[in-house]
Amino acid sequence: MEEIKIFAPASVANVSCGFDVLGFCLDPVGDEMIIRKIETPGVKISKIVGQKLPFEIKKNVAGVAAEAMLAACPLKFGFEIEIHKKIKAGSGIGSSAASAAGAVFGINQLLGKPFSAHDLIQFAMEGEGLASGSPHADNVAPVLLGGFTLVRSMNPVDVIKLPCPSELKAIILHPKIELKTMHAREILKKNVSLKKAVTQWGNLAAFISALYTEDFDLMSRSLVDEIVEPMRSLLIPEFEKLKTAAVEAGALGFGISGSGPSVYALANGIQDTNAIADSLSSSINQVGIDFEIHISAINNQGIKVISCK
Repeated sequence: MEEIKIFAPASVANVSCGFDVLGFCLDPVGDEMIIRKIETPGVKISKIVGQKLPFEIKKNVAGVAAEAMLAACPLKFGFEIEIHKKIKAGSGIGSSAASAAGAVFGINQLLGKPFSAHDLIQFAMEGEGLASGSPHADNVAPVLLGGFTLVRSMNPVDVIKLPCPSELKAIILHPKIELKTMHAREILKKNVSLKKAVTQWGNLAAFISALYTEDFDLMSRSLVDEIVEPMRSLLIPEFEKLKTAAVEAGALGFGISGSGPSVYALANGIQDTNAIADSLSSSINQVGIDFEIHISAINNQGIKVISCK
């Protein structure tokens, strides 16, 4: 192959009880990227559509991730990248992760897949480090592996793909305000009480168990964030009102997607999903904020190849 076009999906990180370790992949929302081989060694970003982002490699998450990968695999030729951004930067649904993961996925495909999907996580994390100030994998892992993922360790990188009930659906509400991950991290406390930490560990373990056993009641009881949500929710307009609307409409749980401002709800089946989406839309309309709402199955594949030649 000389050229590949891919779909790099959006994702939800943290998932309430799993700050920096838990995430899942969405289906209908994502970027498209075209990557082709060129004679000149290195990486070149030739086109960006949809967002005003830097073309300079060291200032672009896709470029940083691609360079990290090529440092581990020196070549006599290089790659040109086109980025068609459909995930708004600062939206909280993994805009930077889609670009970083998409770049390394596409290059790996053109090279004949010398790296596994798990190997690619390490390279994509470098792009995330540029976006948020520190490398993390809770968005890039589900984008590369699909479905739900758990980051057990960052050094060395150890990520587990989790099962997911087919009936589980996600509703994403994106208020059209921008909230940078780096800024949302600045308000977090550096220390938490032992009591809150123990509660959070219990919720995370129970939620993972619920994915394996398809126990939706346990899942609902576990989608509680004792540590991050109380602070970050203050940055999101009418968060508590939206949470109440989602839960009353049948949501298993409701929380902040990544660092926000997007919020998410999980639901058991499409009937509840539509009711929750309608309830959230009605609630935010009363506030007068522009928004987008997406209904998604859990994308168990992750990045998809659109075409190649």
